[in-house]
Amino acid sequence: MSLDPDLLAILCCPETKQAVSLADAGLIQKVNAALGKGHVRNKANRLLIGQIEGGLIREDQKVLYPIRDRIPVMLIEEGIPMDQILPAN
Repeated sequence: MSLDPDLLAILCCPETKQAVSLADAGLIQKVNAALGKGHVRNKANRLLIGQIEGGLIREDQKVLYPIRDRIPVMLIEEGIPMDQILPAN
């Protein structure tokens, strides 16, 4: 998965304005594995179904914005809280 570098340079978290970066394949695999188990909810508390093709991870690594059909979904309520996917440090 790749995004236009110019687009990536102007995107930021709509909630905190932190920078976002393209999530690596390993992280997307972990997210998709959790999605497959049927227990992942977005910030709007909606249960997520299906897989994502990619994502933009917030600088603090706490929220991932999914990429669907090659389009980043940069809405606060669509963000995936990563505490559901990755164990706390």
